[in-house]
Formats: sequence, structure tokens, C-alpha cells
Amino acid sequence: MSGARKGMTRHRGAHLGDFTVQPRMLVICGWALLVGAAGAVAALALLRLIGLVTNVVFYQRWSTALVAPGLEHRPWWLVLGAPVVGGLVIGAMARYGSEKIRGHGMPEAIEAILTGGSRVAPRVAVLKPVSAAISIGTGGPFGAEGPIIMTGGAIGSILAQGLRLSADERKTLLVSGAAAGMAATFNSPLAAVLLAVELLLFEWRPRSFVPVVAAVGVSTVVRGFLLGTAPIFPVSTTGLHVAPTVDVLCLAAGLLGGALAVVATWLVYRAEDGFARLPFHWMWWPAIGGLVIGLGGLVEPRALGVGYDVIEQLLTGHATVSLIVGILVVKTLIWSLSLGSGTSGGVLAPVFMIGGAVGAAEGLVFPQVIPGFWAMMGLAAVVGGVMRSPLTGVIFTLELTHAWGTVLPLLISSTAAYALSALLLKRSVLTEKIARRGLHLTREYSTDPLETFFVEEVMDRRPLLLQGAESVAAALKLTREAKISADDGRRLVPVVTGEGATGMVTTQDLLLDAAAEDVGRPGNSTVADVCMPSPVTLRPDDTLRRAAYLFAEHGVTQAPVVGHGPDERVVGTVTLHHLLHARRHDLTEEHHRQRLIPGGRRRDPDVVPT
Repeated sequence: MSGARKGMTRHRGAHLGDFTVQPRMLVICGWALLVGAAGAVAALALLRLIGLVTNVVFYQRWSTALVAPGLEHRPWWLVLGAPVVGGLVIGAMARYGSEKIRGHGMPEAIEAILTGGSRVAPRVAVLKPVSAAISIGTGGPFGAEGPIIMTGGAIGSILAQGLRLSADERKTLLVSGAAAGMAATFNSPLAAVLLAVELLLFEWRPRSFVPVVAAVGVSTVVRGFLLGTAPIFPVSTTGLHVAPTVDVLCLAAGLLGGALAVVATWLVYRAEDGFARLPFHWMWWPAIGGLVIGLGGLVEPRALGVGYDVIEQLLTGHATVSLIVGILVVKTLIWSLSLGSGTSGGVLAPVFMIGGAVGAAEGLVFPQVIPGFWAMMGLAAVVGGVMRSPLTGVIFTLELTHAWGTVLPLLISSTAAYALSALLLKRSVLTEKIARRGLHLTREYSTDPLETFFVEEVMDRRPLLLQGAESVAAALKLTREAKISADDGRRLVPVVTGEGATGMVTTQDLLLDAAAEDVGRPGNSTVADVCMPSPVTLRPDDTLRRAAYLFAEHGVTQAPVVGHGPDERVVGTVTLHHLLHARRHDLTEEHHRQRLIPGGRRRDPDVVPT
């Protein structure tokens, strides 16, 4: 088989696999529209709640405007004590409310999809945003996007649980709510969809992709009415000209951002390991994390809170050297160490700020392109390295800034960081948390090799076929001649009559019937008397993936293959062993190396000259 087979199936009939439009998809789309609108409202409510807590705690005023805790000078005892009190409240909420509010949201959503049948408890939809607002509003250096992902996902899941839906359909609505909340938070519809595909869906199928886009579309429109349609951090691209030397430096910027992403990820989990060794209950850990935050706030107050104002300064080129250094050092340390305490808060906004800071630091040395150019490269790189989502890093940066002319530099930086992170770390900041809970999660998607082969290409074309009119004794003789032993007692053998396939019989059934005759049962049984209807019948142009699904659904290990002719004649059989053919082909494609064009005096013995 040639390499062109991977990811390709030749269509030979009515079977369309995943490309068949399911009527259920339209039903789920209808519900996703409602989830999208609810996700936008939830995002607005969370942002307002964060603003309220921040204003009450740090400015002693009643306002829901989003403001930075360190924008004005605050008393030292408030900067130090507010995060500790916030940590105490969150610890109590997690212990006596729901432990699911701990963490930054995305791993919890992934875990609900992988192990919980996409079911989220209704109380999480309330406790998660409240705990996040308390965490961020009391100075926590986190983002709102992780909690809104969990909250939006909870909205979709709760709706799905009230309907008669499958686990996959519940997953689609959960992810629709999560992506809708993300899109409404940052006015980034495409990035939200990519995040859903790269992190949450674990598939790329019309049945899930279309409803998610529908939810994100509605959420973005509703967000426009509630918060406006302007980019969050607009960057002017007047005079933008990216020379080839700048593209090369973007590779260096990506590697530096990737190295910072590796360090930050390592710090998060070393901190988590350190907290796990403490000799007291995890309820108190967020308060210790709050102490770390307060100490960092005394050094650099601008590192506290969600930090949208700082991100804007970095991306527009208005940040001072002291702010760049302070954010790069203090924000990285307090975010990484406090996140390991199990408090509630997201990772994207801090990653934006840290990435923007490392890029702005590079801009002090690299040649000037436009204000904020290198901060954008750093932002995309750190997102690509921390999240292991390089395309999401590129699209997020573009939608946040509307600097569309920087696509290629961003792609270079984000991919370089992603490559470095993949080489140095076994898992990302998201998948490591999942792995520590005893779950295996792969982020490498490829075409199922079972989908690229047809049944007729691997089936046994000369199977043993029993005639319904044959006696049981004669049938047993035939099975022995075909070397089907008693050890294969559950092996199915096709039974045919003049009209074609009528059923299947096992050697065990034949042996039991023969034994009954030996003890005096009158009459001479035929194979037709003991056979059963075949639970699975395959066609030659069915894919091996369909065969595997039918085997799993009916609990069988082989099935007859029936032709398309009017007599529906049995033309072969397929067993589990035949399904391995596709896997062996995939392994050969991946690991077998050969030279196809002879070079020099050496010639690969596997190559046949033409």
C-alpha cells in the first residue's frame, strides 16, 4: 500500500462514514444557539463580579468596572492580606461546596468529558465563577477564561442532562458552552473554536464542530451588544514591514518564549508537588498561595489581578523597562506557585501577560518593527508552549490585536515554542494535571487507519461455509478438517442455504447438539436446526472501522461478508485478526524507512528499479 492511503478511503458505495450529515446534528445546533447566548451572559456576569470584588476589596467602593488592584498605591497590609483572606474563602468553598472549583477550569472540563460522561453538577455552575471572582478580585494573578470555560461548559452540560441525549451530544453542548464563554470574554470567535478543537472535543466531526461554531457565533453577536465589538488590545500596524531577518528573529523569539513556557509549567507542578507534601488539609493551601501572591504584590503591584491594562501596555509598546522586568519575574513566580495551591483561576490572561513581557524584553534588543510587535511574538509563543496549542496562540493574538499582517511571524514564533515544549516536556500544563489524576490523554490526532481499508481488502475469501441441510456430524467433520478445534468453540461459522446466508453457528453449539444425540435424543439434527441468525453482516465496501464498531456493539469477533448481488451470496468472512491489518499498515508507514531514489553507489535492496 502506498503512503497516499493514509487519511483516504476510496468511495465504492453508499457508505459515507463521518461525512454523512446526521439529522441529530441540526437538533444539537438548535440547543447550541441557546447555550451560546447563555455563555455570553455568563461571561459578562463573571467580569462584572470580578470588578465588584476588586473595587470592594481594594478601593472600598461599590462598582462593577474592571479595575486593576495595583493601579493605585494601597496599604501594605491590604496588598498582603487580601489574597490570604481570598484563599481562605476559596478553600472553604472547595471543601464544603464542591472540590471541582479547584484549579484553572480547563483540566476539570476535560476530566468531565473523559470520565464523567460530560456531566457537570449544577452547583459548579454557581460556585466556580463566584470562587474565581473572589480569587481574582482579592489580587490573584489569574484570568477569567478558565472559570468561564467551566461555567459555560456547566451551562451546556446542565441543559444536556435535562434532555434525552447521548454522552457525545452532551459533550458537544458542554464544549459549545465553554467555547461560547471564551469567545464572549475576549471577542475571539475563531480562537475559541480552535481551542475547543485542540483541547476539548477530541475529534473533528461535523456532528460536534458545527454546533460549537453555532454557539460561538451567537455568543459573539450577543457579546457585541453587551460589551462592544472592538478588539480587546488594538495594535496599530501602520508602517508594518517584516523583513526576512525579522522572520529569523521570530524563530529566536519563539524559542525564548518556549523556554519560558517550559520553566513556568515546571514551576506549576513543582509547586503542586510541594503543596501535596504539606502535613495539613488541602483546604488551607490556597491561603498559603495567597501569601505568595501578597508578597509578590508588595514587590510589583501591577502583577496582581487579571492584568488586562498591563497586557494592553505591553502590546502597544507603552510598558516601561521596570514594568517589563517586574511582570516577567514576579508575575511568572506568583502565578506558577499560587496556581499549584489549587486555588480558582484561569491561565490564559497570565500567559498573555508573561508572554507579552518576555516579548517586550526582546524588543529592547531586537530591531524595531512596530510598537508591540515583539510583545505579540512573545504572547503567541508562550501560549503555544504552555497550552501546546500553536494555532490557538496565533489566532488569539490576531483577534486580540487585529494586527492581521503579522500572521507569518506569529506562526513561526508559536510553532517554535510548541516544538521546544514538546521536545522538553512530556505533557503540557493541562495534560499533566489530567495524568496526575490517573487518566491517559493524547493530544495527537490522526486518521483512524481502520477507516482507510475496506472489508474486501482483508477478508478471508475462502472461508468454511456450512450448508443448512448438512447433518451436525458432517458439519463437525468439516470443522475438524478446517482445523477449527474445540478450543475455538465460540468461533462463528457461516451457514448458507440455496437462498444465501441464513445465520451462524459455533463449533461449541455443534458439539453440544451431537452430545445430546449420543444420549438418546431422537432424530438427526441438521446445521439449520442449531444455527442462529447472524448478529452482524458486513458488505465488501464497508470500512474496517464500521466492522470494528459492529463487533463491539454485538460482542462478536467475526462476521460473514455478503455480496451486493440479488442472491446475497457469502463472499468471505472477517475476524478481529483481519482488523489488525490496518494497524500493521499504519506501523509500516510510520517506522519502515527506505530510499526510493538510488543515490551514489549505494542502492536500497527494497527498491525495484523501473
